[in-house]
Amino acid sequence: MWPLVGLPASLVRGLSAYRGVFFRDAGFAHVSRYVSGLLLSPYKTLQGIYSQWVFPEGEGVSRRAMHEAVFEAGWDREALMVQHRQVVAQRYAGQGRQVIGIDWTFAHHEHCQRIYGVKRSFDYVNNRMSRYQTVMTVALSNRESVDGIAVEVQAPQYEVEEKAYLEMTVQPSYEEMAQVRERLLELLHYQKNRLGYRKRTEMAVDLVGQIEAEGQFPQAHYAFDNGVLCRPLTALIEQSGKHWVSELEKTRLIVWDNRWQAVGSVAAELRREHPESFRHYTVRTRNGQVKDCWAFSKVVRLRKYGRKRLVVVHEQADLSDPPRFLLSDALTWESARIMSTWSYRWSIEVFHEFCKQVAGFEAAQLRNEEGVKRHFCLSCLAQSLLQQAPALGQTSERLSFADGTQQSIGQKQYGLMREAFEPLLQLLKTYFDQGRSVTEVLEVLMPA
Repeated sequence: MWPLVGLPASLVRGLSAYRGVFFRDAGFAHVSRYVSGLLLSPYKTLQGIYSQWVFPEGEGVSRRAMHEAVFEAGWDREALMVQHRQVVAQRYAGQGRQVIGIDWTFAHHEHCQRIYGVKRSFDYVNNRMSRYQTVMTVALSNRESVDGIAVEVQAPQYEVEEKAYLEMTVQPSYEEMAQVRERLLELLHYQKNRLGYRKRTEMAVDLVGQIEAEGQFPQAHYAFDNGVLCRPLTALIEQSGKHWVSELEKTRLIVWDNRWQAVGSVAAELRREHPESFRHYTVRTRNGQVKDCWAFSKVVRLRKYGRKRLVVVHEQADLSDPPRFLLSDALTWESARIMSTWSYRWSIEVFHEFCKQVAGFEAAQLRNEEGVKRHFCLSCLAQSLLQQAPALGQTSERLSFADGTQQSIGQKQYGLMREAFEPLLQLLKTYFDQGRSVTEVLEVLMPA
């Protein structure tokens, strides 16, 4: 861990677009330092980031002042994300196909249960009980980039525990008015929490509604998996004049031969009785890879959804692999276009992995709701800014990225580190020109 003296030049340029969201220059400077620390510091907490910064002599800033500016000041995180979507939209304009992915991820906090949104529950990813936050995310992607454009933390549901508490503490009668008031408050809090809880699908509808109301991405369609698929979401997307592609579970019922049948059994019958109905397609995925697929496509009717196009996809010519079921409201799209659009859905997994490993999604130990949500918003900002950093690499690199056709996150971090070293070296040169000793300089950079 080396001292940070000034912001990298590329981050200064990128953050300048967000200056209007913040009231004070000093507060904006602290937020900029925090975003820089999310990318360059090995410790993604505010204390870890603050300990890495070296302020000019006579201009020292307390850690408390930095915490207040980042997590307690009056700047609006919703306004920040609105501005972020405007910046992303300008950068993506004219850059080819755009697809918006919707998904959620788990931010694990195994050793702290007082953080907002953390609840001990079964983690189906790791197949065990763990403590985590459920984070709903929306990301925009094209062939070159992926940017998070919305993030929301789901409040945990304690309806079962609260109801059990109310049943255990009930009394046959309440003789004192104070006891009546206290009991009434408990019941009202229970009802408020029950009505205020939002499912993941409800959160997805709210986020998409906000994005479509702003109208920043008029050419972007949607892709998501069956965990997000719900009628209110698809209706909202269709009302906005856009199309969507979703994965479909094999137990979903469709009308086939004038009766309701599970789509999995229909696919098995087609594979067994009519294998010739699966046509060969060459599909170009988001990462440029060309894949051979065999697909059957037909407009079918589903309960609540009406007429939609179903695509049954195999990746083996003999149809021996388990099929994937894709559903779309785009009745006129051919199978290759639906499969190509679906490949963009996986870019949001890249966004999740980046934010967890690089931008500190799971690192911050903030406990209140506003602080947690601000941290996630600033992590989205950091992820987007790093993609605009110059990609530099050592000449010894001989990977597929070395030819310049692709730029890895490691190369971009390397370029950002080089920019961060420049103000540090300038400060060292100034001190040595003043005749200071190595010990004196070391005490300034890393006080004992």
